[in-house]
Parts: sequence; C-alpha cells; structure tokens
Amino acid sequence: MKPLDFAYDDGGRQEAGYIGYTGDCACRAVAIALQRPYQEIYRELSSYAQLERPRGRGRRSHARTGYHARTLRKYLADHGWNWHPTMQVGQGCQTHLRANELPRGRLITQVSKHYVAVIDGTMHDISDPSRNGTRCVYGYWSQS
Repeated sequence: MKPLDFAYDDGGRQEAGYIGYTGDCACRAVAIALQRPYQEIYRELSSYAQLERPRGRGRRSHARTGYHARTLRKYLADHGWNWHPTMQVGQGCQTHLRANELPRGRLITQVSKHYVAVIDGTMHDISDPSRNGTRCVYGYWSQS
C-alpha cells in the first residue's frame, strides 16, 4: 500500500501572475498533464464554461471556483483524452491514490472535490491530496 510520490507543482499559476489561494485544481491539473501554460488552459476552459447552460440556481464553471465535471470531460475529450471510471454506484472504492493502483503515464485523476495530475506514479499538486494512500479515485483521464 505505497502512496504515490508527491511533487509540488502549481501548473504555472504563479508564473502567469496569479496570487493567493483559489479553487483552481482542475485548471492546474490540466496545465500540468497537457504540459501547456496555465494561462492558455485558463482561457480555453473559460470559453468552454461560457457554453454551459446552468439550471435553476446553478452557476457556470470558472477556474477560480471549479469546473463542472461535464465541462471538463468535454474539454479533455476534445483534446484526445479518454475517461476511465474506477468506481460505480454501490460498488465502493476500488482504486486509491497509490502507486500500484494507477497506470503509468500522464493522468488527470478525479477524487472527492478535487482533481490532481499524476505523472508516472508522482502526484503533481500544491499539496499532497492522497490522505496517505487512502483517497479514493473516482476515475481518471489519459491519452490512451
């Protein structure tokens, strides 16, 4: 039960001129995994969010406050990434943020209320979200 290694990585957010804390984990994870500048990903995801049609009191996605899963899925699918669910309703947690439970390569993992880039067994984020290897992975995106 070895948790993944951790590497501090803000995805280029500070270099793009942003300061302070915000809920931009999806934008950071995408910038890291796609190896593209944070500001480009920020703009592109913002344009996808503008196409959303919120229902009721729902709000549009935004880099600072988070993205709806369907918006992020559309963006990543349009860029050639595939979704691999690791958890089904009523099944319980089958995959955790552990080295032996995720494939090698560049991944964007979805965990509870968070997205994290995982590259060849190393989490790239601003803090370690693994909960010592117990954090459940709902699914992940990969290029294959």
